Amino acid sequence: MRILVTGASGYIGGRLVPELLKVGHTVRCAARHPENLRGQPWAGDVETVKADVLDPDAIGAALDGMDVAYYLVHAMGAGRDFAERDREAAWTFADAAARAGVTRIVYLGGLGSGRAVSPHLRSRNEVGEILLAGESPAIVLRAATIIGSGSASFEMLRYLTERLPVMVTPRWVHTRIQPIAIRDVLRYLTACASVPGIVRGSFDIGGPDILTYQEMMQRYAAIAGLPKRLIIPVPVLSPSLSSHWVGVVTPVPRAIARPLVEGLRTEVVCRDHAIRALIPDPPGGLIGFDESVELALRRIREASVATRWSSALTPGRPSDPLPSDPDWAGGSLYVDERVAVTDAPADSVWSVIEGIGGDNGWYSLPVAWRLRGFLDRLVGGVGLRRGRRDPKRLRVGDALDFWRVEDVVPHRLLRLRAEMMLPGLAWLELGVHEAHGRTLLRQRAVFHPRGLLGHLYWKVLTPFHGIIFGRMPRNIVREAARQASREETPRERTRTTSGERKSRSNA
Repeated sequence: MRILVTGASGYIGGRLVPELLKVGHTVRCAARHPENLRGQPWAGDVETVKADVLDPDAIGAALDGMDVAYYLVHAMGAGRDFAERDREAAWTFADAAARAGVTRIVYLGGLGSGRAVSPHLRSRNEVGEILLAGESPAIVLRAATIIGSGSASFEMLRYLTERLPVMVTPRWVHTRIQPIAIRDVLRYLTACASVPGIVRGSFDIGGPDILTYQEMMQRYAAIAGLPKRLIIPVPVLSPSLSSHWVGVVTPVPRAIARPLVEGLRTEVVCRDHAIRALIPDPPGGLIGFDESVELALRRIREASVATRWSSALTPGRPSDPLPSDPDWAGGSLYVDERVAVTDAPADSVWSVIEGIGGDNGWYSLPVAWRLRGFLDRLVGGVGLRRGRRDPKRLRVGDALDFWRVEDVVPHRLLRLRAEMMLPGLAWLELGVHEAHGRTLLRQRAVFHPRGLLGHLYWKVLTPFHGIIFGRMPRNIVREAARQASREETPRERTRTTSGERKSRSNA
């Protein structure tokens, strides 16, 4: 079939696309920033178009000629007016799908209903209702907590359990939850495209286990080989306080933690199993909680996490590309440029650059970077705890601590766009060049200030930039030379031994 996927840069969409390709569908991806899909391993197998679900003409053009459309867009953690934007986007999409003659819309929403559900869950339910009310038949799948490597729900569970052997928790740890493995979510979503006949309805999906959050934490601890956790529930922790606490302890920022926490206040258990009539359970049954955790941890250990919760652009963070015109007319640009020269091979320098951030750090005053990340989290930013998706490789769209990878030219250029809280827009470029038998590392920090505060910000931090940015290129080339020397030593030893053998044989 010809299938449109919206939200392909997100956690679910980025994993769904290869599953659709695997079964032979033709896939078109609609994205506000198509360049962020360029680094995906499947990018060359799909058609990518630029479209915003709030733009009727653009999304209409994207839907033209499609049989099935996946709507995987949600303004989670995107400000107070998220519900209105979700509502408008859903109506726009439903109308455009009807005009384009789309025969089926597939949407992934959330479990839970009633007056007590969280605002975000209520919004997701409303989006499902809007799509069901449209002319194009819609299948709405409703899931609770999704367990998979890199999912926000799993990261929250993982870090809370690993970092807190003793924890004082709110009452929602006793709420009943029916988690589902990401593999089963993708199996349901993929199968929805091929369900025969005209199907219109909402279907609950969940795994075989119903657990409280406390039970999930204890079972995670057992699977991860950790001692049993001491959990003390108290009635005074509100969702707001809980989200602050989650934001401090885990990599999940407060803006995303809050809707996750609020969603756990009410029971999220499948009320029916009508989905089985459309999509039967696999021969071995659905994946249980314990196995889904084991699979996720294995993916993390093997560094084979396909997408993470941070794959989607962080709401409210800048998305403008770096101005490339030196005489850019858009306003002031502050630039801090440094160059370092080394005898280390260019490949060694690039290897260090591509491995920057996360556990490897930023090769300059780790305390200062940690402090900047801590301050960013205090004001609601993402901080440094997002880390990396892969310890060695980067691709366009990856989150990297409080940066986003805007461009990667292998062995030549890495451009990062800041997603920290700033009075302006900021980029960091690291480029590698070879000249006269030596390797040059060119580092460029660019800042576009917003208002007077932006100018003051840059002026005040200029002395610190001199220290931090000044040390980075020197330390990067020093590390590259160290790695090159370490790799060269065994080769030299091999050549020496080989030469000695040859000399002995000649003698």
